[in-house]
Order: sequence, then C-alpha cells, then structure tokens
Amino acid sequence: MASSSVAADMELDRPNLEDYLPPDSLPQEAPRNLHLRDLLDISPVLTEAAGAIVDDSFTRCFKSNSPEPWNWNIYLFPLWCLGVVIRYGILFPLRSLTLAIGWLAFFAAFFPVHFLLKGQDKLRSKIERKLVEMMCSVFVASWTGVIKYHGPRPSTRPHQVFVANHTSMIDFIILEQMTAFAVIMQKHPGWVGFIQKTILESVGCIWFNRNDLRDREVTARKLRDHVQQPDNNPLLIFPEGTCVNNQYTVMFKKGAFELGCAVCPIAIKYNKIFVDAFWNSKKQSFTMHLVRLMTSWAVVCDVWYLPPQYLREGETSIAFAERVRDMIAARAGLKKVPWDGYLKHNRPSPKHTEEKQRIFAESVLMRLEEK
Repeated sequence: MASSSVAADMELDRPNLEDYLPPDSLPQEAPRNLHLRDLLDISPVLTEAAGAIVDDSFTRCFKSNSPEPWNWNIYLFPLWCLGVVIRYGILFPLRSLTLAIGWLAFFAAFFPVHFLLKGQDKLRSKIERKLVEMMCSVFVASWTGVIKYHGPRPSTRPHQVFVANHTSMIDFIILEQMTAFAVIMQKHPGWVGFIQKTILESVGCIWFNRNDLRDREVTARKLRDHVQQPDNNPLLIFPEGTCVNNQYTVMFKKGAFELGCAVCPIAIKYNKIFVDAFWNSKKQSFTMHLVRLMTSWAVVCDVWYLPPQYLREGETSIAFAERVRDMIAARAGLKKVPWDGYLKHNRPSPKHTEEKQRIFAESVLMRLEEK
C-alpha cells in the first residue's frame, strides 16, 4: 500500500505536457506520414513546452510556499491581529533580549578561554566546544524551537562523516546544539563571516568558495585529513550544496562519499505549521531570515540519526550517494529530483544551450535523411 501511494504521488507530481501546449497546437488526429516540414512546424512549440516543464520542475525545489490565509472573515481577523501584536510586540523583544544576553555571556567566556588557554589545547577545545553548543541552544530558544531528536546521539571517533539534507543555515545550528560538528560551509560575508572566522574555526569547521575551482581541491584534501584524526569533532556535510525547500531533495555531491569512511545519514524535516524554515538566499539575507523565525510562534523540527552506511563491493561513489539520499528522502518524506543544486547559482550559459540544440537538430535531420 505504501509503494502504491508513493507511486500515485509521483504520478500526480509529474507535469502534464498538454497543459503546457496551446489548444490549437494539439493534433486532432494522428498524421499518417511525418515530414520534415511537420517537424519544423511543431519544433518551437515542443521546445517551449519542454523548457517550461524542465524549468518548473527545477525551480519549484527552491520556492517557499506561502501559508494559506486563515484571517478571511470577521471572526478570525481579530484573533489574527492579536497574534500579530503578541508575536511582534511581546515575543520578538523577549527573544531578541534572550539572544543578546546569550551573545554577551558567550563572548565573555569564549575570548578569555581562546586566548588564555593556548598552551592547553585539549582543555581549550573542550570548553570552546561546549560554549558553541550553548550558543546554538540560545539561537534555538530565540525561535522557541521545538526539536525532536530520534536515534543515538553522534559520537566523536575517526573515519566517519555525517551527511544531511539542507533547508537553511539553521540546520547546522539545530544539529550543533546537540553535538559540536565541524561543518563544511560556503564562505559568507558580514556578521556570519565574522562568526565563521573567529568562532566556528575553533571547532574545526572548513570553509570553501563555491566559485573557485582551485578551492575545491584544497577543501577535498582538508576533508580527508580531518576524518583521519581521532580528536577532531565529527565532520558534517550538506551534500546537496545548496538550500532546498524541504519538500524535495536534489542530487548529492559525491565528495563526502569518496573519503573511504563510514557515512552517517541525518534526515531533517520541518513542520510548516507555524513558519517555513526554508532560506532562499537569493531573495533574503540570513539576518531577515532569522527575524522571520523570531517573529513566528515556533520552529518545529524532527531530526533522525540513521544507521551508518558503508561503500559496498563494486559500488561507485555516485551510487553510494544515491543510496544514502534514498534513505534520507524516505525518512524525511522528501521527493527526489535529478537536478544538480549548483544550477541554482550557476545556470547554463545560452551558448551551451544553443550548442546542445544544434547537436540535437543535426541528429534529427540525419535520421530523416536516412529515411
């Protein structure tokens, strides 16, 4: 029954080609012979329809779904107004105060430990790890986070890497409050970049520049070195490489699956009853994303720590990544799509698209000439 329902959902999710075609372009009856002029007549329509289908299938992975309005009548509207007053006038100031006090306490303890205990690396690392976990807990409290963790808590040991689906930068905060992970993350500007350089590097986090090809080789070497050290914090990777809206999961990069160690999947699922936790970095800064979370009623989330997985005999790293992605998608109830998440940031150039179209047209013409 479960497999049939999943198949039915996939069938409903599949776009209907006829919905994208103009009514007058649909054939009334099947033609007897297909001529070159017929193919040329319909090729613009087919190209436009296929392009619309592909673009829709890709972009909906990165769209935030607006909640349905419930304040549409005279009875509900006053309650909605009262909720706005409570969220913005009471909860937001209290949460901001909690966050400010948390930062003051954190900096008052972190910098003395960081600079005064340089000769005692193990003790300093242990205290800094606990302080980072504490600060992440303050962040979660500032959203009134309701987080349920399922499964055994991650342990610190070599030759393992944790991978998770990615919805927002708060994924890292939610996981970090339980275990001080060393995460691999894109470099960010502003106050987030300041935290990356001054604080998160103390727990062994690794930064990369998505647009620098040479930086990828250096990052891959750092990853291999990190997982070999028994005293390092567990390594956390988001192999999708970008934030997805927690309804879909895009292709996993294979780098995390080529390290020759155990891969521990983590499935993260947000309940959108109060707020959509998806962060669209192209439309919203992380600061405004946090403000949106802090002005909501609560952030509700489930986290599942799944059993470790190992590369099977004869299995490629790409097949290994897909197998782990299947586990995460099944546990979190996500739909798999065959897209590379980097296309969100780097769409194919028009020249590359035109070249592909030219090759396809030439192959069609050759087949027609053969007949």
